[in-house]
Amino acid sequence: MTYNIKVFGIVQGVGFRPFISRLAGNFFISGSVANKGSYVEIFAQGTENNLQKFIAAIRDQAPPRSAILKIDAVKIDDEKIFTRFEIIDSEHEVGDIFVSPDIAICENCQAELFDPNDRRFLHPFINCTACGPRLTILENMPYDRERTAMRDFPMCSSCAEEYFNSSSRRYDAQPICCNDCGPEVFILGKNIRGGAAISHARKILTAGGVVAIKGIGGFHLACDAKNFAAVRRLRESKIRPTKPFAVMFKNLDAVRRECFFSDVQKNFLDSPQKPIVLLKKNPDTKISANVAPKINRLGAMLPYTPLHLLIFDYPDAIKNFPDALVMTSGNPSGVPIAITDDDARESFGDFCDAILTHNRKILLRADDSVMDFVDDAPSMIRRSRGYAPLPIFYGGKKNQPALAIGGELKNTFCLAKNNLLYPSPYIGDVSDLRTVEVLKSSVRRMSDLLEISPAVVACDLHPRYHTAEVAAEIAARLEVPLIKIQHHYAHILSCLAENNFHEEVIGVAFDGTGYGDDGTIWGGEIFICDAKNYRRVGSIAKFTQGGGDFSAREGWRIALAMMKNFDDAEKINLTSAKNISAQIFLLKNNLNCVTSTSCGRLFDAVSAILGICAASSYEGEAATRLQTVAENAAENFCGTFDFEIGDDFILPTDKLFDEILNRRLDGENISTLAKFFHEQLAEMVAAACEKISCRTKIKTVALSGGVFQNSLLTSLTREKLSRRGLKILLNKMIPPNDGGLCVGQALFAIPT
Repeated sequence: MTYNIKVFGIVQGVGFRPFISRLAGNFFISGSVANKGSYVEIFAQGTENNLQKFIAAIRDQAPPRSAILKIDAVKIDDEKIFTRFEIIDSEHEVGDIFVSPDIAICENCQAELFDPNDRRFLHPFINCTACGPRLTILENMPYDRERTAMRDFPMCSSCAEEYFNSSSRRYDAQPICCNDCGPEVFILGKNIRGGAAISHARKILTAGGVVAIKGIGGFHLACDAKNFAAVRRLRESKIRPTKPFAVMFKNLDAVRRECFFSDVQKNFLDSPQKPIVLLKKNPDTKISANVAPKINRLGAMLPYTPLHLLIFDYPDAIKNFPDALVMTSGNPSGVPIAITDDDARESFGDFCDAILTHNRKILLRADDSVMDFVDDAPSMIRRSRGYAPLPIFYGGKKNQPALAIGGELKNTFCLAKNNLLYPSPYIGDVSDLRTVEVLKSSVRRMSDLLEISPAVVACDLHPRYHTAEVAAEIAARLEVPLIKIQHHYAHILSCLAENNFHEEVIGVAFDGTGYGDDGTIWGGEIFICDAKNYRRVGSIAKFTQGGGDFSAREGWRIALAMMKNFDDAEKINLTSAKNISAQIFLLKNNLNCVTSTSCGRLFDAVSAILGICAASSYEGEAATRLQTVAENAAENFCGTFDFEIGDDFILPTDKLFDEILNRRLDGENISTLAKFFHEQLAEMVAAACEKISCRTKIKTVALSGGVFQNSLLTSLTREKLSRRGLKILLNKMIPPNDGGLCVGQALFAIPT
């Protein structure tokens, strides 16, 4: 008896074919298995009883890095007699494609890496079917060695023997290699290679130097995280005054000494994806204060490549090597992460003490993923390495293929086909021509990889976004329609898409800046909407946003504009008298002023009047520091504030600002006021949603937008909404910030 079995899902690059081959042997099945690009196809011949056990075991015993979405098993006529089971050459067929992200080194490979008796002892590129690079070395599907960057490294006889041996862990492992046939590490510009190159980098890092290190998806810039001078030098060189750096720790014990984490956070920190996880700092941390200044969280990650492990623990004569390294993206501010040696030389070759690189090509950038937590549940900040391009399933009828180009900041794009939305790895802020070119090239590569030719292109409504220009250019070249989607509506749609929610919701979209339908700046919006339509029914109170582009970085300008009495600015030392005078002139003459409902700017203004942060050196700094101060509040109850939500559903945030300013003038504790602001804003959102729900009978609220990266605000808002009997939808694995916009745009672009 013969079955034709098709397995759909993440079944490429995760050791699925060798798994099937071994499983067939367990159940005395003959036949074949092949990659078809969009699925794995199996012909299985045996007894009916064994075949049924075999099919059940495919799902029950699947490789840990795989993700099976569907198994189709059809009985066919026994025309061909199979004498054995074999893995046959891959064939390409059109269909839904699932590409495995890059996978962190597994425990077995890690053990072999440090085993002197293993032939891959200290091999910086050790991997197997359960770990190693995938997306970043893949040129096209099906996933076979000749279609990856590993085609440049022919297998030696020993690796070939393992590759074709069904009992080997590396049976059919496409990136298989060893010290004799694999890529090699070296110091760029010097004749230092292999283990000597690793020791050279370790010596520099131990002495307080800065080293660039080529990883799976790009370069990192590294230094000793406990060395204040080394971190300061890196900041000055990268022109990054205060934005937090991520820290790579040697192991979990090293993390535990410097941070607090829950079991849930530990599971993500040490998962096969190995994201950067935002953890509460231990007050006694030895990590240098200038790694993440004036905030209570630290971005922690564990080594995820063999090279990382060797940097921490290479058997050489170097003593007292740090157990924590700053490991920040290797790029100048506003430019995508470097992936080639030429990129590295141009971007940071003049200030690095060494560039530790290798000769395996990176075909697609993938920056580190970043994850926070809300009430011990994940809240993705940046979705990239380890997660992209895993698709989101949005049920319904199959739809036309689409490209959504995403936002201007924290850019990712999304390709959609049938019921699947594929968000790209992180691109970055599209303010530099180099980033624009990276966006275009990444769209081309992923379109080819996923075999998606868009029938429609979607972008943001803002008329001056570079991403809108890119979208228009692509739409014109493909001769397909261009759809423009309002920024905050797209945020809510990203939340609906991730939750596979198809009904109408009350959508609360809070962020920094988005182009409104009326031409003003939006950013504190309440909608009634679904995947097809939206209606703006409320917002925070309007205010004058003076100062043009400066206002997004200098919260004191927003604070001054919101004050009823400008004399209060000097009383709280908001900024210099000269700045105050100049800004008052602009406000009184309505020069360089716009109307705004930006909740992000409201956070900036409150942070400024509390003396926490008057001007930001990176996006979100004022709000992040405001949250930190609020979480340090000693009081559980921070007072009450009487307000009323009118029939226009306008949140009286102007009155809340006045209340906080008056309490500040009265000398009330800063931490208490910061907590009070979060509590009362959450209370306003909940009260408005309750009133809208009573009118409309809608019982579900979707929260999205960059402001809901604030775990304190999100937790408080969810608690208050739940208390009112409302269901809450949140972004979890898709960022609520602009990194998730593309998903919302894609959902709108495909008719559902």
